[in-house]
Amino acid sequence: MAARFDASDAHRDVFRRARAIAAAALAAAVAACGGGGGDASSAPGSAAAPAASTPTGGGTTTTVASTCSLPDFRTGLLARINQVRAAGANCGSDGVFGAAPPLVWNDLLTAAADGHSKDMAAKNYFSHTSADGRTLGDRVSATGYAWTMLGENIAAGYATTNAVMDGWIASPGHCANLMNASFAEVGVACVPGTAGDTYSTYWTMDLGRPR
Repeated sequence: MAARFDASDAHRDVFRRARAIAAAALAAAVAACGGGGGDASSAPGSAAAPAASTPTGGGTTTTVASTCSLPDFRTGLLARINQVRAAGANCGSDGVFGAAPPLVWNDLLTAAADGHSKDMAAKNYFSHTSADGRTLGDRVSATGYAWTMLGENIAAGYATTNAVMDGWIASPGHCANLMNASFAEVGVACVPGTAGDTYSTYWTMDLGRPR
């Protein structure tokens, strides 16, 4: 089965649902949920969980539960993300973006991403909406991350961090999420598929701006 990205527009704030466009390319498909053609959620302060966010950039040790056993998972991904943001990018139909500030890794966003990838792998589905109906905002708020804006990119079937990043960068909505200057923090997880799953890997990248 070919690798897949989902290009869907899920929601732009907690009160207004934006268009939902599902696209599946034959060769490689990705899934973007975020502020530029994927799934972006902007919420007033009351919509986020009350706990403070915990950015874990700068040297703080963090545990990532699911990395598909790939080496330098966090370091490599963060370096690639920030390299793209520093250079600016042409995101095709979603526009041309100038340089954006670097993102820092966040444990709570990583926990939300990890939980979603595990759920997709365990239940063999591929969607920004959890099998039980939870949305990106639901999943992130449940970790205690107090957010004003969220975005999500998902992918399946990619074997390396560079491969999944190449796919997201090449897809307008996912690229726009990566380049959105309003995002400040990120967390990513990769979970291996199990016997009988459609895909060999399930990736989730959650981006956020804390309250």
